[in-house]
Amino acid sequence: MSRRSYAPLLRQASRSGVYRAPRRGAASLIADAKAAGLAAFHIDLAAVRDKDALLDRIAETLSFPDWFGHNWDALADCLGDLSWLPAHGYFILLTHCGDFRARDGAAFAAALPVFAAAAEVWRGQGVPFWTLADARSDGLAGLPGPE
Repeated sequence: MSRRSYAPLLRQASRSGVYRAPRRGAASLIADAKAAGLAAFHIDLAAVRDKDALLDRIAETLSFPDWFGHNWDALADCLGDLSWLPAHGYFILLTHCGDFRARDGAAFAAALPVFAAAAEVWRGQGVPFWTLADARSDGLAGLPGPE
């Protein structure tokens, strides 16, 4: 039995946002995002210990410019811009979120709304911006099924 692709869903800017990742391997989700024509990024939080390390990992993965200020406001500014990564849309997969949340729950809780605000900015421009986290968290809905 073949799996159904999330690519058609991921092309829809109006439905993009922050969701709990489905139980599907990272490689499969990244492949679906690329099939949807999105710039796809996998941010592994397994070794991330705190807010500073989280911001560093995100900045490194998304090639943030030198002016990135390593704080929540600067993260919001960069996620809402991404002019150095021109694409038809963006897909960010956060893995090992449970491990990170156990180490710095406050930083994990603070980061998700920043990604959600960026998704709202991009949705307003008709650009898909998806963030999937492999953790259960209050207010984090599951990704709708593939279409």
